Amino acid sequence: MTSIGCLFMGFLKPYPALKTGIPEKTITTMDQKFPISACIITFNEESRIRDCLESVKWVDEIVVVDSLSTDKTVDICREYSRKVYQRPWPGNIDQKNYAMGLAKNDWILSLDADERLSPGLIREIQDAIRNPGNIPGFFFPRRSFYLGRWICHGEWYPDYQLRLFKKDCGQWQGTNPHGRVIVPGKTGYMKHDLYHLNYKNFSHQLRTIDNYSTIFADIMADRGRGFSFHKLLFQPLYKFIRGYFFKRGFLDGLPGLIIATSSAFYIFAKQVKLWERVRSPEKKDSEGSKR
Repeated sequence: MTSIGCLFMGFLKPYPALKTGIPEKTITTMDQKFPISACIITFNEESRIRDCLESVKWVDEIVVVDSLSTDKTVDICREYSRKVYQRPWPGNIDQKNYAMGLAKNDWILSLDADERLSPGLIREIQDAIRNPGNIPGFFFPRRSFYLGRWICHGEWYPDYQLRLFKKDCGQWQGTNPHGRVIVPGKTGYMKHDLYHLNYKNFSHQLRTIDNYSTIFADIMADRGRGFSFHKLLFQPLYKFIRGYFFKRGFLDGLPGLIIATSSAFYIFAKQVKLWERVRSPEKKDSEGSKR
């Protein structure tokens, strides 16, 4: 089939590899607790946190750091762990490192409230803990559920995330709002998916883009980074072409097109807001500091 044919078939065919819908409930055995500390950060996640916690019931310790939720998130978390803490939001990286500091085990499993382990990934993690060798950290392929379907291509899959690592080797680093775990030496890669139920709808995604692009612009301006017309003009175009065509995002149908377009727009928005901040540094947008 030609590329053009694949493009149109992507809009018409059903999801090829997974059922369309929320992942199956994770069933875990409680006979053995594995020496892992699951570290989870939350904020107003009452609709999604339970499935995340259910998927890690088999670990020895669950540590939750909540950013002063106003819903039932904390009550739900306390059903699964006594180690539930509340702390004002200092930023993504600082909050995750703070949660790690409260953990007692050598192995850290770092998750967000909108993530949950697939049954196959649980088995892989358990096998890795039994025989880790000299590997201090493991990447998970993360699969997102977006606009009613699972995403299999483009920039969003496999979207490897290093989430299992030795506490004395790994730390969250980078620039807010995004961060990543850095560990020295060789890392391993799991085969089964980490499920990601990231955006509740397109409006939620737009609010996130607005918030994250503001945080980026404020940080870059404070560091003295200048606006780049080249990045404003060419990086969004490159992002779209790479995700939609080179990484075959078109095979995910209309959601694939929306992902490629919104990813390009995110880059565009970051540069526009940086331009605004450079021109008027006194008009720093306080919205970007919100959780």
